[in-house]
Amino acid sequence: MLLEFLGGAQEVGRSAIFLKDQKSFMLDYGVKLDEKTEYPIGLPNVDACVVSHAHLDHSGFLPGVYNEQLVPTFGTHPTLELSKLLLEDSLSIAKKEHLQPKFHKRQIRTFENKFVGLNYNATQSFGNYDITLHDAGHIAGSAITLIERRDAHENKRIVYTGDFKLHEQLLHNGADVVESDVLIMESTYATRHHPDRDELTRNFIEEINGVLEAGGTALVPVFAVGRSQEILAILQKNGLASATYVDGMARTATKIVTRHPKFIRNHNLLSGGLRESTLIEDAGTRKEALSGPSIILTTAGMLNGGPVLHYINRLNENSKIILTGYQVEGTNGRRLLEGKSIFIDEMEVNIRTPVSFYDFSAHAGMNELYEYVNKSSPNVVVCVHGDKGNAEALADTLRGEGFEAHAPKVGDTIKLGD
Repeated sequence: MLLEFLGGAQEVGRSAIFLKDQKSFMLDYGVKLDEKTEYPIGLPNVDACVVSHAHLDHSGFLPGVYNEQLVPTFGTHPTLELSKLLLEDSLSIAKKEHLQPKFHKRQIRTFENKFVGLNYNATQSFGNYDITLHDAGHIAGSAITLIERRDAHENKRIVYTGDFKLHEQLLHNGADVVESDVLIMESTYATRHHPDRDELTRNFIEEINGVLEAGGTALVPVFAVGRSQEILAILQKNGLASATYVDGMARTATKIVTRHPKFIRNHNLLSGGLRESTLIEDAGTRKEALSGPSIILTTAGMLNGGPVLHYINRLNENSKIILTGYQVEGTNGRRLLEGKSIFIDEMEVNIRTPVSFYDFSAHAGMNELYEYVNKSSPNVVVCVHGDKGNAEALADTLRGEGFEAHAPKVGDTIKLGD
């Protein structure tokens, strides 16, 4: 049994792990969105693909598989719908920017036709393998994958976490812990703890209320899939959804998530927030959103495009920009946090509106990663989806605790014992 790392190893983005055995599986096949889009370094012949969740760093190049191969892709029902939304949007962006896409709508349709939708905890047989998807607690439909090889002498359990969060969020239970022989696990925050979620939420709501009382607009840039739903549910729980306007892809993504109540908790909060808030459909509603005390929940989460750029230099003096997710170095969001100017339509713009940051991460923090390993009790741990420092730090600490642990680079291969 071999693992080959075609992306997402000592880096965050383009997750692509090739599991070669009696049958071969591709675990995610994503893209890395940076100054230029990066793709996995190869595409071997596979018998099946598994997609952990819809975010493009995990799903973004799955249609590329269907340029050459016709194989099933296993994932949850929300993952299919949300992936389609993001994939079709990526084609639209490529067209606007006059870029040549690596796949087309027909490959997205083939991906959809070959998709095998599974519920959590339902097992799908595939040859002498059983595939079971467990709740990853990350976004709607995110899954921890168990691939169990049935053998006359000994079964082997391969667990791939994708992105996960062990502690609960408002819309998600904590991730299921799955016992493993080999654990392939994200290491995004291997050297960092996340703040207490209850205290974080109280401070977030308090700041938004302060903005509204002053007559300003709380501009909240969000990732369309995941963060926008969590923040809208928080606003609804605290009686603020009626003052909220939702713009960009967050509108469609939230509608999709509400159609899958089995894959979230507190469905009533999200569906209620969708009813109570105002969905922005035209220029008139955008103007209305800026005319009085309001909350604007809009894409893009790192301010590198989307409707947020329409609002950001039109805010009144009592407004604030409130970031709720990680800001990659070089993005407009990171530049704002560093007190620098940002770029709108290739023009450099100074933003005087105050900026706050709240760490509503949907990834496991350092303590959650170690807790998961100890409860999963693997023989081998493979640390992926983290930069070099985080992946190596996690592997080094686990080796010190007696585990066989690896932090592979892109292009590396690991041979697993029989």
